[in-house]
Amino acid sequence: MDGVPCLRVSQCHVQQFRRCLQSKGALDLSLCLLRESEETVLLPILPSCLPHLDLRSFRSLVSSDGACEIVWSQSPLLSKKKRGRTCGNKLEKILQEFFESHGVRWTEELRGDLPRSFQRHGDLLLLGDNCFSLPLWKKIDQQLWSSVAKALGAKRLAKMGRISRNGFRSPVVTMLLGEHSWVKHVDNRIRYEFDVTRCMFSAGNITEKLRVAGFDCRGETVVDLYAGIGYFTLPYLAHAEASHVHACEWNPDAVEALQKNLVANGVSDHCTVHQGDNRQLHLCDIADRVNLGLIPSSEDGWPVACRLLKRTTGGILHIHQNVTSALPNNAAVPTINAVTTQRVSGKKADREAWQAWADDTANHITFLLKDITGAPWLTHIQHIEHVKSYAPHVHHIVLDLECRPS
Repeated sequence: MDGVPCLRVSQCHVQQFRRCLQSKGALDLSLCLLRESEETVLLPILPSCLPHLDLRSFRSLVSSDGACEIVWSQSPLLSKKKRGRTCGNKLEKILQEFFESHGVRWTEELRGDLPRSFQRHGDLLLLGDNCFSLPLWKKIDQQLWSSVAKALGAKRLAKMGRISRNGFRSPVVTMLLGEHSWVKHVDNRIRYEFDVTRCMFSAGNITEKLRVAGFDCRGETVVDLYAGIGYFTLPYLAHAEASHVHACEWNPDAVEALQKNLVANGVSDHCTVHQGDNRQLHLCDIADRVNLGLIPSSEDGWPVACRLLKRTTGGILHIHQNVTSALPNNAAVPTINAVTTQRVSGKKADREAWQAWADDTANHITFLLKDITGAPWLTHIQHIEHVKSYAPHVHHIVLDLECRPS
């Protein structure tokens, strides 16, 4: 058949199916997904994998009313590189015409200061801090920002600055276009609302949020020590079906968004929000599971997490950390084979660093538990999950550590 083979899925299930296709090596990563309508999205499939897809197993991932079928798209699916170039070219053309109409010469310096990437939250586009930094941009009027938004398919525009040092990791965001800064974001059927000028949203954590959503937490009490706007609190409640979650957060702006999100997702009756420093939390001996989702390190929360675990049965700690591994020492001439070898040895060094950190952490937690409870405990590394990379050999990982009284 002509066209591109695609899996048509419901908008609310896109991330679930995308992850599943990617795990089977069937997702065509060179092409962009295509929003077919308000309800459905097309995920491009590698033609060679098409005969091996089991639609029955795919449909079992979602409710019976969710779309899940193979179609052949006659609409052009842009390659990711081409889409980036298309948006960039359109924006550059509009800005060049704008400047020339105001008697200003378009230069290579201006071209190099255009955005290369951005975050999209509904009709708001959040630009990074590495664009529109030249003094000339500050002299332009609101008409230009309207042109930028139109070129990038948005109605509101904001620009990210450096993260503030107020202790809350609040973003420094300037609204360039639009009357308000509250946005809505949907991941895996969970609705997040937040103010982009006051709260951060990490789209890169989607794989970990999906993993948490797959846990079976029925009958469990969970404590989320760094809840934010509900990144993990909401999946624990909405999908993992935890009986109750204690959500700890000290940023009042994040707490405001968290409380809105609990109500919006219909799970507020199963969550208690604790605003303030979690090190002052007056809870202990209640948790079957503790989530420590703070990076670069959650180590300050380890003693708190140990106090929270149930004394008689123990539980599981999900410990987040940025782990840096040593660069491979390879002085060989960089031929193709040498480069390939260096990549392989680099990945091996990363995994070894993750394991070494996990072993050290398990030992540390074992001693903490004994000091806190006065009795011996056993810890077991269940799993080490790689979430994302921040830089070469700097990785965000999660340690699933089982802790039981011996």
